[in-house]
Amino acid sequence: MGTAAGSAFDTETLRRAIEGNTGNNLLSLYTDDAEIRIVDHDNQPSHPTVLHGRGQIAELLDDIYSRDMTHKLDQCVVQGDRAAYSESCEYADGTRVLAESMVTLRDGKIADQLIIQAWDE
Repeated sequence: MGTAAGSAFDTETLRRAIEGNTGNNLLSLYTDDAEIRIVDHDNQPSHPTVLHGRGQIAELLDDIYSRDMTHKLDQCVVQGDRAAYSESCEYADGTRVLAESMVTLRDGKIADQLIIQAWDE
């Protein structure tokens, strides 16, 4: 991991932010006008959840990090202004979540993110 050549996006910072106990550090990795699209069982590809800007992203992160669960960055690849990473999460009751993200970077921050996630039912 580390910083990608020609980019200020630091994957070790991403790891610490994801695996931390608050969404604040993760929120700092997004541009002010970032967009997140989320595709999952409830929000299918033709109608994803779409979040615009750090305010809406903060609400999502506050919700996620208020839950009794752990988060782990499994893999991350950065190439130029693109990155992809895998995240695994587990609730206290053992329910697991897997999320895959593809991101576009601008000035070392996440400007656009597509998250595809699945969880135990």
